[in-house]
Amino acid sequence: MFSPADEHYMARCLRLAARGLFTTTPNPRVGCVIVRDGAIVGEGFHERAGEPHAETHALRAAGSRAAGATVYLTLEPCSHHGRTPPCADALVAAGVSRVVAAMGDPNPRVAGEGFARLRAAGVRVATGLLEEDARELNIGFVARMTRGRPWVRLKVAASLDGKTALGNGTSQWITGEAARADGHRWRARACAVLTGIGTVKADDPQLTVRAVDTPRQPLRVLVDSRLEVAPGARIFGNGGALVFAAVEDRAKIAALRDRGVEVAVLPNAAGKTALGEVMRELGRRELNEVHVEAGFKLNGSLVAAGVVDELVVYLAPSLIGESGQGMFNLPAIDDLTQRSRLAWRDIQRLGDDLRVVARFAPGP
Repeated sequence: MFSPADEHYMARCLRLAARGLFTTTPNPRVGCVIVRDGAIVGEGFHERAGEPHAETHALRAAGSRAAGATVYLTLEPCSHHGRTPPCADALVAAGVSRVVAAMGDPNPRVAGEGFARLRAAGVRVATGLLEEDARELNIGFVARMTRGRPWVRLKVAASLDGKTALGNGTSQWITGEAARADGHRWRARACAVLTGIGTVKADDPQLTVRAVDTPRQPLRVLVDSRLEVAPGARIFGNGGALVFAAVEDRAKIAALRDRGVEVAVLPNAAGKTALGEVMRELGRRELNEVHVEAGFKLNGSLVAAGVVDELVVYLAPSLIGESGQGMFNLPAIDDLTQRSRLAWRDIQRLGDDLRVVARFAPGP
């Protein structure tokens, strides 16, 4: 169905789409290549919401040469009027003869309609080429569109015996510079960085992207059930932030709002912040990927709530011992069948440390 040339041009599309890794939110990362007579006549990628889509950039570059050409896309062209006109209509108007797309658009407003418009106009459409790669590039967008909440990636830095801090909370620095820089790259691609009040009390972090050149800072999100955070905490610097709480303390909320901080009160039956509802709210706010950097208590609560999709664990070649704090505070189990199962995704060495990426496996 697909030729080596098709694969070559789709791989080019994916590389173009990845250039928007840090900037497209809440939109998907999309690349487009237009080929006629065995040569690329136009290409482009989507960079920011509200700006031209990948197809628009590529069609402008191709001009009249788009007529009769094959268009390669990482994602089904849009079919609705949003901030920009429908790309499916633009492709038809340009007279392209064939469209090869890696995957359909999971957005219910599109979901096959883009392909249908192309086919109705006589454009040949083929889909599924390098689909897994395209899905991985937009894993957060797909998650939000199909289940209503973001893709949640939880980052942990630990010693080889699984300790994230000393018993007194000291954690800077367990891992080396290369691992810390890599952690900033994960922050940069996320729509939000989430932490808990314990981490803010212990480290007073900024949670900004500093080791990566990016024009956009992710939203900083704090889970603070009792609203214990000081309004002057560094997490609230350089722009607004969002706090999720479980209590309606008007005085504290007013003090935070004076700092430009938004507060959402989402209690559960136990008087804690309802973590599942937190993620659904972040999905409603069009956040695709959430990067978690928290302490072992919130880490455990997020895992226990079933809202974590992926772990990024940095392991240092050191031992801290039993007095140290662990990675996750999880409920006790009495049978190995109750353990959380994961699937390895990637293992790399970064300086002296190891980075392990793993995803929670589906149930039995």
